[in-house]
Amino acid sequence: MVSPAALRQGVVLAMVALVAPIAQHEAQASARSGKEVVDEVCAACHASGANGAPKIGDEKAWKDRAAQGLTSLTRHAIQGIRKMPAHGGNPGVSDFEIELAITYMVNRSGGHWATPIDKSAPPVERGGEEVVRTQCAKCHATGVDGAPRIGDRAAWISRMEYGIDALVRSAVNGHGGMPPRGGMAQLSAAEIRSAIIYMLNQGLASTRAGRPAAAAPAARQAGNRKVVAGTEIYLGVISAQALRQEHRGRVDAESAMHGGIPRGEEYYHLNVSLYDSASGAPITDATVAATVSDPMMGGQTKSLELMAIGDSISYGNYFRIAGANPHTITVRVYRAGAPASITAEFDFKP
Repeated sequence: MVSPAALRQGVVLAMVALVAPIAQHEAQASARSGKEVVDEVCAACHASGANGAPKIGDEKAWKDRAAQGLTSLTRHAIQGIRKMPAHGGNPGVSDFEIELAITYMVNRSGGHWATPIDKSAPPVERGGEEVVRTQCAKCHATGVDGAPRIGDRAAWISRMEYGIDALVRSAVNGHGGMPPRGGMAQLSAAEIRSAIIYMLNQGLASTRAGRPAAAAPAARQAGNRKVVAGTEIYLGVISAQALRQEHRGRVDAESAMHGGIPRGEEYYHLNVSLYDSASGAPITDATVAATVSDPMMGGQTKSLELMAIGDSISYGNYFRIAGANPHTITVRVYRAGAPASITAEFDFKP
């Protein structure tokens, strides 16, 4: 039997384990700015150059130190160097706050360092609209240097011909007059993807105004239709063999999608089109995955890539569907802000 004292000790330890991460998060969230740390701690010596400290604003004194890099200067400040005690004599200053303070002093002394990020804090991903408003609109709002304008549906459709992943890679690496990551180095690939989808959707939205429903594409006429939670889901399936015959002797956008048309008779291309059942508007901001399974062999799951074919925006990928047994194709659709994903099942016989 566990003694009451041991039980109390276990409860205390558990509470400490729960509270520690919370306290750490709160400490990260309340990190002071570089200027605040300098004013409260560092200025005691660095404002006047006391005890040999490089004076803020003395470009010559800071140039040699800046050449050592932020990592090295931060390590010196944490451990203490010469007459400067560890953490500048204030153990309440976090390592990240020291980075901010050093960067602030370097930049006040002729430097041009980027503000560091807290690497221990969980990343906060910005939405597509925020990224566009902050950075992308500088060129895409008016079409600077040939950038496709937000709202120009034809311009965005043509750039989608190789799929969204190719467009994201192009934006990450830089393209034409656009610098890598649109000139905003800290943008993640996921944030760039969200921004592209946002701008693409604005282009599609410009064609919806005053129209009760979108024109019916080929996918709507195929019969594989399910309506789930206000979303119309259309599934199209075509063999890779048929696609190879159609694109024989030429290389174009469709034949290059998803890494190219696979060889073999057991491969099929799955195409999913999504529409809002109330407005008829195409849905292009979803994350879509499909699982192809049969009772004997189990299943395989893949993400479907956003792609443009002609005037149609849809999601697709290749799957290996072997044998003559009936298969079940399960489509899962995730949309940002939705309370849950939605699922639709289709029957398919090769």
